[in-house]
Amino acid sequence: MGLKLKGIEYEYIEQDFKNKSPLLLQHNPIHKKVPVLIHNGKSIIESAIILEYIDQVWEGEGAPILPKDPYQRAIARFWANFIDEKCLPATRKALWSRGEEREKAANEAEEALKILESELKGRKFFGGDHVGYVDIFGCFIAYWLRTLDQVVGLDLFTQDKLPNLCRWADDLCDHSFIKENLPDKERLLARLHAHSQTTN
Repeated sequence: MGLKLKGIEYEYIEQDFKNKSPLLLQHNPIHKKVPVLIHNGKSIIESAIILEYIDQVWEGEGAPILPKDPYQRAIARFWANFIDEKCLPATRKALWSRGEEREKAANEAEEALKILESELKGRKFFGGDHVGYVDIFGCFIAYWLRTLDQVVGLDLFTQDKLPNLCRWADDLCDHSFIKENLPDKERLLARLHAHSQTTN
């Protein structure tokens, strides 16, 4: 998505996670997972690192991903890290665990999402009027979490509980360059329903 935001042409290669390609294993031999950016024959791995690399290499192209101001840049990194370390683990656990473990994780997820809800108040995107670093990081919440929530029925992400985040998620998923990079919702729902059945 960072390359799209910058208007940079690229080749996208989808991966089969059950049969990882030699290309993926060659370029990310340590974690053996996506995303991987291959630029000038060199590999850059991990979402945050890739986004910062794109922002620096194509600094004069398209919209900036990270703020120019050092303080605002640090704040953006903080919130991206908060999403990655607090929101994602708790929401994943809440959606896929059972019983008391699910209840505890759901409470943790709700608390983390409420903090994000408060941080977003009064702004269209975390980056202000334009999509930025934290918004790209938050795509999991905006699209995947809401879709997963629909499958599992936990009601973590509702208009009543999180009006600011719900409005943000709608705006983000409706943004042209985000929208064209999201997976087909019907296919995603079918896959998630199938996965949900195997974990029950």
